[in-house]
Amino acid sequence: MKLIYRLNLSIGLLLLCILAITAALIYPLLLDTLVDGERKEMREQGSKLMQLTVPTIPAEKLTPSIPVGNWPKDAILTGKMEAILITPSKKVVYSTMSDEQAAALVDQLKQQSAADGFWQGADDKYIVETLSPPLLDQNSEVMQGITTIMATPLSEVRTLQFDLFQRMLVILLIGGLLTFLMSMYITKRLVTPLGKLRTELKKVENRRFSEVKVVETKGEIGEVARSVYVLAGELQRFQDAQKQFFQNASHELKTPLMSIQGYAEGIKDGIFTGERADKGLDVIANECERLKKIVTEMILLAKLESEEGIFRMEDVPVGELIRETAERVKPMLVKRGLRLDILITDSEMVIRADREKLLQALLNIAGNATRHARTTIRLRASANEQGIKLEVTDDGDGIPDELLPRLFQRFAKGSNGETGLGLAISRAIVERCRGRIAASNGQEGGVTFVMSFPPFRHPSD
Repeated sequence: MKLIYRLNLSIGLLLLCILAITAALIYPLLLDTLVDGERKEMREQGSKLMQLTVPTIPAEKLTPSIPVGNWPKDAILTGKMEAILITPSKKVVYSTMSDEQAAALVDQLKQQSAADGFWQGADDKYIVETLSPPLLDQNSEVMQGITTIMATPLSEVRTLQFDLFQRMLVILLIGGLLTFLMSMYITKRLVTPLGKLRTELKKVENRRFSEVKVVETKGEIGEVARSVYVLAGELQRFQDAQKQFFQNASHELKTPLMSIQGYAEGIKDGIFTGERADKGLDVIANECERLKKIVTEMILLAKLESEEGIFRMEDVPVGELIRETAERVKPMLVKRGLRLDILITDSEMVIRADREKLLQALLNIAGNATRHARTTIRLRASANEQGIKLEVTDDGDGIPDELLPRLFQRFAKGSNGETGLGLAISRAIVERCRGRIAASNGQEGGVTFVMSFPPFRHPSD
């Protein structure tokens, strides 16, 4: 069963349970409330009847203030309410009931069978209220007045109870129906995006990352949908990078292998002899060295991006790192006749990193700069509240615009490039040292590589 149907069924059953429990609790409570209200009305009507009689007179001289036999029922009582006036000797002086009913009620009152407030008549059960005036002591004579008995058929209250319950049940059903419709609408708004999101996740599962679309919705589901869309984009870029990597790797490895194979077969078959054979052997040795370098850098890059234990973090003084980099590239600078400018704004700057690997990253970038610079290379280290920056700048021709976005990818290289892995290795090292690396062309030519690191915090801080 689909999720939307399960949710709607669950909500419907929950509403039915709530309505059933509410009805079961309200129905008897409604009867008690109506009985209490009827008793209150009976006491008010009985009080009015008592005011029409002499409240306290000698029993042997008992007479109403007006002839009770002339009281019309509709003038003093409402609905089906009945009234009986009796003397202290239980003599009925006025009754709206039949003589048989009045006599039966008085007889049962003598036996205290209506003490619970109800009386079972011949035709119906009645709610009974008895109102008696207070006893008075006057000249040592006990004085007592007329007792009023009020009775209302319980069936009338039950009829009113049923009518009110029907109306309340209709209101509850309408409210429950509106709630169910609203829940269906909300459920649809929630489940429909989930269904679309499931479809997009199926595309991710089948590696169709480029076909994934963002599901337009709000709230937490919208955030998840956008995250899935971003994830698909990242996976697509990773997949493209992997394809590009294998294409470039096969090309980079195929070229030296073809040269090695060609010269080896030529020497074996006697095509190359003498000096030509010696030259072929030199080519084979150089290509083997180049192949070894490519494979070594590929293995190193794989380790940098996957293995955790190869980085040994320590406090690295930035000044020492810059000066050692300058010493390592000095032979290349002398060979090409380049000048090196060093600027360190704070000699106390420290970076938390792997010293040897970070030095390798700087050497890769500085080596690229020496191959492209015309006259000058600048190494600059600075610090501010955001962190520490290491900059390497040359005054060469700059990086082509089409190469700049993928400069740090594997085998991405421009003119005079070697394996195309040096900058990818530098990026992996900098990022594993919690830093960032970026490159940009200068307005007046040349390229600036910037490595940014967070502010130094000692591990014990």
